Amino acid sequence: MARPEPAWSPPLRDGVSASRVGVGASHFPTLLDFLVARFPAIDNWSARLARGDVLDASGQPVSAGAPCLPGLQFWYWRDPPPEPRVPFDIDLLHQDEHLVVVDKPHFLATLPGGRHLRETVLVRLKQQLGIDSLAPMHRLDRDTAGVLAFTVQPATRGAYQSLLRERKVHKVYEAVAAWRADLALPLLCRSRLEQPPTTAFMQMQVVEGEANAQTLIELIGRVNVPSPRFDGNSVEALALAHYRLTPHTGRRHQLRAQMNALGLPIVGDRIYPRLLPDLAPGAEPDYSQPLQLLARELSFIDPIDGRQRSFFSRRRLQHAALVGRV
Repeated sequence: MARPEPAWSPPLRDGVSASRVGVGASHFPTLLDFLVARFPAIDNWSARLARGDVLDASGQPVSAGAPCLPGLQFWYWRDPPPEPRVPFDIDLLHQDEHLVVVDKPHFLATLPGGRHLRETVLVRLKQQLGIDSLAPMHRLDRDTAGVLAFTVQPATRGAYQSLLRERKVHKVYEAVAAWRADLALPLLCRSRLEQPPTTAFMQMQVVEGEANAQTLIELIGRVNVPSPRFDGNSVEALALAHYRLTPHTGRRHQLRAQMNALGLPIVGDRIYPRLLPDLAPGAEPDYSQPLQLLARELSFIDPIDGRQRSFFSRRRLQHAALVGRV
């Protein structure tokens, strides 16, 4: 059962929302004892409590030695290490009382999670627009650029998010990936995607069984990328193509996994076909080599006023923009 919405929540700090934690039915002598037991990986609760960074349900700072009774709830802010700033801006495509739509850059996560907190689209938008209630209508992978929509009002959020569940949203992506002369296009790719239980990361695989992922793959044009990185290879080995991808389902990593399974891995993908090591904490990615995947279009009938909504990215994929067609 979902927890009821609180009557009060703390204001944002630098665009970051506070997190809420409940004691439940357990018994702890003090609040500090509870926090240490609940979050064993965090070793600075004493300092946070001394700074007044933990609040009770009414917004009052709580001391480390405060009694911790079953059923109590508290607010706190995450305290992650410094994050390198992603050196790309979020372009605002649309804003009204119900929706905010942006053109997301590569390398910026949609939501806080893991080591990414402030350098996320949600937190940056809250800082920029001053709208505490923003929530994503859908998500894009951190490495994917393009159209990303957020809802503004909690009262209408469910109506917009239900469009995704009911497959009433039309999405179009573009990708630059390997070229196969023997693959007839357009192709309606139907496959079954699953995450093997032994996979450490959410690397999806195409397996036998009833299809749960469907994507229309179309060719936009051929491109060649002569590069000193491919010394000794033939021109054909450098051949890439610019594709239009129209997913009819929304499985995790659907486009990346299906393209890879067809022998068409997307340029710049650090997960498919081979999972590359994660960057060290604080290290910056190679911003010159983004994943060549772009959410080009997002369209739907607005559930509030019945209008047709269509939003288009203004970005261009690196290779598709800079390399001549053949």
